[in-house]
Amino acid sequence: MVPVGCNYTTSGTMQWPRGSVEQCLTLSLTSAHVPKMHDLARFLQSLYVFMDEPRFAQPIPNVTVAVGRDANLPCVVEHLGSYKVAWIHIDRQMILTIHRHVISRIPRYSVTYDNSNTWLLHVNQAQQDDRGYYMCQVNTNPMISQVGYLQVVVPPNILDIESTPSSVAVRENQNINMTCRADGFPTPKIIWRREDGQSITVERKKKVMVYDGEVLHLTKVSRNEMGAYLCIATNGVPPSVSKRIILDVEFSPMIWVPNQLVGAPLSTDVTIDCHTEAHPRAIIYWVYNSVMVLPSKKYIIDYNENSYRAHMKLTIKNLSLGDFGNYRCISKNSLGETEGSIRVYEIPLPSTPSKQITHVVEPKEATVPRNETIKVVQPEVLFPIKNDESYAQRSPNGIPFERKGLAFGQSFYTDMPPKDFGFSHAATSLRWNCNVYYTLVRIVSISSSLTYSYCIVNQLFL
Repeated sequence: MVPVGCNYTTSGTMQWPRGSVEQCLTLSLTSAHVPKMHDLARFLQSLYVFMDEPRFAQPIPNVTVAVGRDANLPCVVEHLGSYKVAWIHIDRQMILTIHRHVISRIPRYSVTYDNSNTWLLHVNQAQQDDRGYYMCQVNTNPMISQVGYLQVVVPPNILDIESTPSSVAVRENQNINMTCRADGFPTPKIIWRREDGQSITVERKKKVMVYDGEVLHLTKVSRNEMGAYLCIATNGVPPSVSKRIILDVEFSPMIWVPNQLVGAPLSTDVTIDCHTEAHPRAIIYWVYNSVMVLPSKKYIIDYNENSYRAHMKLTIKNLSLGDFGNYRCISKNSLGETEGSIRVYEIPLPSTPSKQITHVVEPKEATVPRNETIKVVQPEVLFPIKNDESYAQRSPNGIPFERKGLAFGQSFYTDMPPKDFGFSHAATSLRWNCNVYYTLVRIVSISSSLTYSYCIVNQLFL
């Protein structure tokens, strides 16, 4: 009687499809019905045969490899004997190798045997199609086999054809969507960040440093959001990849002038400047008296640009009367034109005393006859004339004036020019004119008695 769970084959050997040798032997010895001697003999013979049959010493490990790399799957079989080992790709339903022979027509597959008990399946330059279950099979009766899994991972790759181009433009205060798609295995994760490290404004007011998702939605874009955005794809398989997308925000030029009134004295240098913002890039230039100012020894133009901002300076060398007036800074691009105006005016230098050359002949006392006329020599004072530029001074309204005349005795002057050059209104001239020459002359008469008088002269003799 054969124990439950133990079956005979047609050849008379026993097999245990639902249990192990130990289970069948236990059932035989503990069975209520003791088997006959010949049944026990056949059972022991089958047990001996089973102990010599092939079996797997260890399972096939799951192997993970990056695409393009080599992978190896081991199958360890003990007591192989005359049996043969075959490798099968279950997903493809393809026999790859039988014993030492490669059956597949794919040259990337090969098999090696270490003359012990390990059969190694080699997958060279693994591709995504190689991903799946692999079976190691021994042609026993019945067949024995075990399965392992080959995982082929793929680093991320950004799909340019499905993503936003590398450069995109939008008008200010409009909306824009930027898309970044990538493939790979496992499925990549997409994040966005700005190249300059600034925050990204999403949902109008919310600011984030990193945004997750394939589509970046920006609403009412401002010029401050202009710049380079990085789309980064990662899936745990190195290397990560990124795409650089430049966002251009277009708007018409704007100009502001720090100082609209700039003063400077004659014969000095003066610098005026203006700031502008525009995109696309604007053409910026200076205009004076309806003529464009070009760089020269007289004019030095300095231009600095940073993104959509620009700063332009104009230095005017050695100011002359013809350099004073309005200068216009003009900015122009394809969306519009604007300008700013700067007025350059003259600042008078502080006045310095005019050099006066005085020739004085000192009067000498002399004894003269009683009937002779007494002559007094007056000192002669020379004043600068109008054509003498070194001594010419200017009134507050810029009109040059001149001083000339004669004075008696010692002369004095002030910084402001006289307002009245006539002989009348002498008292008024004394009171209001800033440049009145006050002369005191003492006349000594040689006579029997000493007389004296004082004469006050308040007007210049022309």
